[in-house]
Amino acid sequence: MKVALVGATGFVGSRVLSEALNRGHEVTAIVRNPEKLPQHPQLKAAKCDVSNEEAVAATVAGHDAVISAFNPSRVSRDNNTPQIGGIRSLIAGMKKAGVKRLLVVGGAGSLEVAPGLQLVDTPDFPSLWKAGSLATREVLNILRSEQELEWCFLSPSAVLEPGQRTGHFRLGTDQLLKDSAGQSRISLEDYAAAMIDELENPRHIRRRFTVGY
Repeated sequence: MKVALVGATGFVGSRVLSEALNRGHEVTAIVRNPEKLPQHPQLKAAKCDVSNEEAVAATVAGHDAVISAFNPSRVSRDNNTPQIGGIRSLIAGMKKAGVKRLLVVGGAGSLEVAPGLQLVDTPDFPSLWKAGSLATREVLNILRSEQELEWCFLSPSAVLEPGQRTGHFRLGTDQLLKDSAGQSRISLEDYAAAMIDELENPRHIRRRFTVGY
């Protein structure tokens, strides 16, 4: 498939990029710093202001899908307006370009840990990550009102860190997944595998889903 990947050099986006390339997909990496990209015959770079829907439309036109790992809150934790504005302009630009499929790298904060209680609203949720998690939750809310694009939003487990690509994990919906030891975790590599699985075999159109061990 021909895929546009926003944030391809980031914490999550770089693993999604590797997984997509390893499976033979053709990727246009939408990044701020193209020099950080690896060299690959199926990869090309594009500089695009995600807040500009006309630029988005011109960049993603002709692609089969867009994967967004756009996360400006990692750059400015106190200003999450770019995250909200970014998803709105990305949606608008995709519609102008006629690209229907949007896969979004989500967060764990909006997953339920008890009926009606989301992880981000628990007393022990780290204050350092709260603003970004609330903004990511708002991105999910925006997507849930979107009926034209075939979107999905993949939430990781509570702990998302570098590790092995095992290819063995569980999928869930709106509840935080935990393993047999009570831990909620997933490697970046297996998270990326779940994302590209969804790209190739859509099972969660217009839905949020999650991945964990």
